[in-house]
Amino acid sequence: MMHQPLSIITIIAVTFLLAGAVKGMIGLGLPTIAMGMLGLVMPPAEAASLLIVPSFVTNVWQLANGPGFGPLLERLWPMMAGVCLGTWVGAGFLAGGSSGFATTALGIALVLYAILGLSSMRLRVSPRAEPWMAPSVGLATGLVTAATGVFVLPAVPYLQALALEKEELVQALGLSFTVSTVALAAGLAQHGVFAGPLMGVSLLALAPALAGMMVGQWLRHRVRQATFRRCFFLGLLALGVHLASQTMV
Repeated sequence: MMHQPLSIITIIAVTFLLAGAVKGMIGLGLPTIAMGMLGLVMPPAEAASLLIVPSFVTNVWQLANGPGFGPLLERLWPMMAGVCLGTWVGAGFLAGGSSGFATTALGIALVLYAILGLSSMRLRVSPRAEPWMAPSVGLATGLVTAATGVFVLPAVPYLQALALEKEELVQALGLSFTVSTVALAAGLAQHGVFAGPLMGVSLLALAPALAGMMVGQWLRHRVRQATFRRCFFLGLLALGVHLASQTMV
């Protein structure tokens, strides 16, 4: 990052502007886009550190605008506890593991998420299954977060399978992403990664992320969401394939 500071700063700004726009359009995607694009130019642990502040602020914003935080937390707290435990257990994967392994894991996670997003498959979770599935999904999400910096698997498919109302789902995603962001920040800080200059750059990245989010919210009413989502997942698929193949050539 010290050899080409202007280039890196430009890449960071453009990345968070785009990631914020995607989140403004469809309610998710900021950490996924940020990790995927920044993973092309820096180690995943550094990329994960940069997304902490923008991800936390935008997700708290999303969480605060929902219809009912209390009932949602009461229903989802076992999953959130699992996220924290899984991220803590796997904290060394991203911070202390080899950069090659983390990059490959990130690429595979993006490919799986893109395939799931492009498919027409819709899962359903029965109320009887929630008590044991919630902590299991949370634990798996925490482990994936710790290894890749991406919060979406398997949390997003699970939350979508709960048959929540649209606004409840958006708030539930905000809750899950907020908890994952805090847990990831704690894990990276524990290993000395989220500190010093990276913490400052993460704070500066908040400005383009918020600007992008406002642009995305403006575009939401002017662009067909189905078309945008398809392009988003196709882009993720290509990005994931590229990252996963980097250590295989």
